[in-house]
Amino acid sequence: MLSRRSFIGAGAGIFGGALFPGLVLRAQQTAAQITTTDLGGGLYLLGGAGCNVLALRGDDGALLVDGGLAANAEPLLRAVYAATGTTRVNTLINTHWHPEAVGANEAVGRAGGKILAHEKTAMYLSNRVSSIAFEGKRDPLPEPARPTETTRAEGSLSFAGHRIAYGYLPAAHTDGDLFVDFTDLNVMAVGGVISAQTWPLLDYRNGAWLGGRVRAVERLASLVKPDTRVVPADGRMMTGRDVMRQRDIYDDLFVTMVNFMNKGYGAEDVVRDNPLKQYQADFGDPSAFLDGAYRSMLIAYVPD
Repeated sequence: MLSRRSFIGAGAGIFGGALFPGLVLRAQQTAAQITTTDLGGGLYLLGGAGCNVLALRGDDGALLVDGGLAANAEPLLRAVYAATGTTRVNTLINTHWHPEAVGANEAVGRAGGKILAHEKTAMYLSNRVSSIAFEGKRDPLPEPARPTETTRAEGSLSFAGHRIAYGYLPAAHTDGDLFVDFTDLNVMAVGGVISAQTWPLLDYRNGAWLGGRVRAVERLASLVKPDTRVVPADGRMMTGRDVMRQRDIYDDLFVTMVNFMNKGYGAEDVVRDNPLKQYQADFGDPSAFLDGAYRSMLIAYVPD
């Protein structure tokens, strides 16, 4: 058995055009190509904005899960309105605080929409921070772009006749991850915790670690059905069966990493041995993920 040590990171910031003017210019010159997929029941999946976005039609505007990059907010919202037949966003749920998930916050907030997130996501978006997910530091979002409602653990809301449940996945990808479950539509958004095509990095500088990822995927696997449509932040839509498979992969990896720690391995040794090589064809090169995952364990755990 191993014992946990606490680990606290700093806050978060936005994708600032003043810091990266060349990137913003290129984004303006090449408009994002937003794709729309009808999932039924008034729910739509939109791709191409920087992350996958869910939009649910409502009588008083749409509900969104995540909002892509700030540079893509305008074309994304146009696509949302066209798909849902609405003219505003009533509610926006942030699954986490990384820039690719919160780019529509400012437009939604300034128009009077409600923004819901975990309280730690609100903390990151209100402070200047660094992360392994981007270079340098990012300034806080302006006041209208910050969450107006926060949750600490679990909750639910009713929207357009649908029950929408959400829950906290501690230290899984960031330190403020939420899943969002459209229960009656059998659709679940899981943010940056898992992907069908990549190994989502662990933001170990800001509280995430491999044990948090393992617990999060175990929990998701316990909530989904085999045919649940699972929407990650990145890549194609998954099924509940995919989540269950990843639960087994991460469980095995955690045991392997503990053995590596007991052998006195460094992160470079883990990358060299590559315990995920059998999955490389499915999820790509795991080197960066393995490096961060092992470093996260060295921060969070010590042998008894």
